[in-house]
Amino acid sequence: MRAVFRDHRRLFAYLIAANFLLMFGHRIWQAVFNNFAVERIGVGPEAIGWIQSAREVPGLLAILLAFLALVLSELRIMALSLVLLGAGIILTGVAGGVPMLIAATLIMSFGFHFFGPSSNSVILMTVKEREAPRVLGVLQSFGAGAALLATIVVYFFAARVGYSSLFFLVGGFVLVGGLILLPLGRGEGGLPPRRRVKLRRRYWVFYSLAFLMGSRRHIFTTFAPFLLVKAHGVSVETMAILFFVNALINTYAYQFAGRVVARFGERIVLSTVFIFLIPVFLGYAYIGYLPALFALFVFDNVLFGFNLGLTTYLQKIAVSPEELTGNLSAQTTINHISAVVVPVLGGTIWVLFGAKAPFLAGVGIAAVSLALSQFVRTERRRVPA
Repeated sequence: MRAVFRDHRRLFAYLIAANFLLMFGHRIWQAVFNNFAVERIGVGPEAIGWIQSAREVPGLLAILLAFLALVLSELRIMALSLVLLGAGIILTGVAGGVPMLIAATLIMSFGFHFFGPSSNSVILMTVKEREAPRVLGVLQSFGAGAALLATIVVYFFAARVGYSSLFFLVGGFVLVGGLILLPLGRGEGGLPPRRRVKLRRRYWVFYSLAFLMGSRRHIFTTFAPFLLVKAHGVSVETMAILFFVNALINTYAYQFAGRVVARFGERIVLSTVFIFLIPVFLGYAYIGYLPALFALFVFDNVLFGFNLGLTTYLQKIAVSPEELTGNLSAQTTINHISAVVVPVLGGTIWVLFGAKAPFLAGVGIAAVSLALSQFVRTERRRVPA
């Protein structure tokens, strides 16, 4: 690992700085948003569903990134994404109603969703297959460190400076950081000179799992924090502590996830994650004891780290590195096809059938994902030119 970072010192310094800015800004937005929406604007479960669905529209359009990469390097796309993220966070602070909140969320979300595929593509095109899981894990651990700092900021300053002022300061910090990185991202930095937008039938398991994992992720990230705030009255300080614990654990857990995927392979790791997800969703459906819900919240966040196995699975089955950016962009789009619908549908069934309904749907999604993960195979097959 030290040799890998030494050989690509400038590139990884750029990646670490960019990922730090992304996770710092997005985690503060994430930690404060539900309390800001509920306490200042009076958002209910149906409205939060619409807002969260709007947040996923840029993810649905992430396939456009594949074409953008034909004219801009992934490094410059990352910097521009940070500019959009910062601008969206600033605009969140001035939102006085649901329409403005949706607009700010859309801008923020374009930056967030266009950043991830670009960053992962740079790593997969730079390092060898046996090192990719570990490098992804280490980079995510740096992001967790940024999230750790963000939760400390929220805990100590959210109540003192106010939600809006916090959004202004943090959004400005991220936006300026993106502008500084933008000229540093010129050139390819040793990456392949060409990109290709090519979707293949042989990637069907990858695409299918991306769809199911998007459904699973957005059920939990939309309704688990909302359940804690709306049904149990959890304060912004308590939510900040939860995110702090998540970030603290993930500074190690993400590196551990990378090592586990490298050692045991994608199929075993993904299967194990889906098995663990079933009791997590059942717990949120039937448990009313707050400490248990907090523990499940943290555990689910740790499980997110093992999703890097799907990214490294693509690297192993890809026909050429030139197709990685295009298919990682397609992964984000497929991941969000259900994500645009799930928050609205989940909010509706919450109102009609109670808070258990979205989480019971998550149980079914985890079971189907477990069955599909048995088709994950990383042996390369010859593909005609």
